[in-house]
Amino acid sequence: MISRSLDASGRLKRRTACAALLPLLTLPRRSLAQVLGRQARVGLLIEPALDTGMQRAVVEPFRQGLRQLGYIEGQNIVLEVRSADGKFERLPELANELLRLELDVLVAAFPAATYAAKNATRTLPVVAASIENPIVMGLAVTMARPGGNITGISAYGQEVVAKRVQLVHEFVPTVRRIGILANPNAGPFTGLDREIAKWERTLGVQISVYEARGPDDFEGAFAAMAREQVGGLVVFADSNTYTHRVRLNELCLQRRMPSVWGGRDFLTGGGLASYQSDFPAMFRRAASLVDKILKGDKPAEMPFEQATKLELVIDKRAAKALGITVSKARLMSADVVLE
Repeated sequence: MISRSLDASGRLKRRTACAALLPLLTLPRRSLAQVLGRQARVGLLIEPALDTGMQRAVVEPFRQGLRQLGYIEGQNIVLEVRSADGKFERLPELANELLRLELDVLVAAFPAATYAAKNATRTLPVVAASIENPIVMGLAVTMARPGGNITGISAYGQEVVAKRVQLVHEFVPTVRRIGILANPNAGPFTGLDREIAKWERTLGVQISVYEARGPDDFEGAFAAMAREQVGGLVVFADSNTYTHRVRLNELCLQRRMPSVWGGRDFLTGGGLASYQSDFPAMFRRAASLVDKILKGDKPAEMPFEQATKLELVIDKRAAKALGITVSKARLMSADVVLE
């Protein structure tokens, strides 16, 4: 009888313990700050200078996303922002500086900062925002299960470049050669040659890549385009082209070069159009990925997401200066028309 009494008592205790756990299991997941009773610490690494454009496109949307999720700076979260001020070579140093702050999550904006984060740590959770194909970049095994310490949001990569090339051909139907201005420091162009061959066959044009690591390369690149009779240009988005966008816009006007860019903030009166994923939307979404990690999700098991909104911007000022007629249908299809 003693044995049966003990068994019954033991079963009762176990049932009581399980019953006590049920309310906890049904509660929403709590953030790291709530669980540990301290402020979460998040880093944001970005290559371009934090001017008005980058604040509006990246930093403020990310902060807004955090606020919408209940994170208040100085209360339950600390945000450490580091910019390389457009100097690619400073990114490794800044990434290591952020790691020394014992972050809970590091957010890397754009490909160059993502490569710096990848090289700096294999353990700290990283959210990469506005990058190209994460598998091609060596960040993930698959989109569904990245398998490492990095997850994030892809901005379509070469699919967007293909659309920009198509837009150049649409704006200048007689073009025979299209140029791509790119900075090799921004990351390897894996598979670009193969994609270019497809675009050439589809559009019936020749496409050439011109490298520009910095402003000293701009004049030479545009001189080479003139010699090779390039009739339209796609400009890759990176810190170099963003920092010196005014000069590049001037060169496009001087050389009568219709150009399509990678972000509306690149257009200063000489660039004809921009076609790119919506940066603010991506960085607001990046805050949600940070929230998931702070609540216990592992980047290795968090699918890389694809940006869902693309934005076409047309600058009518540049079209007029370049003597380009943009069809009414294309103007109506644009998300933004700059008058």
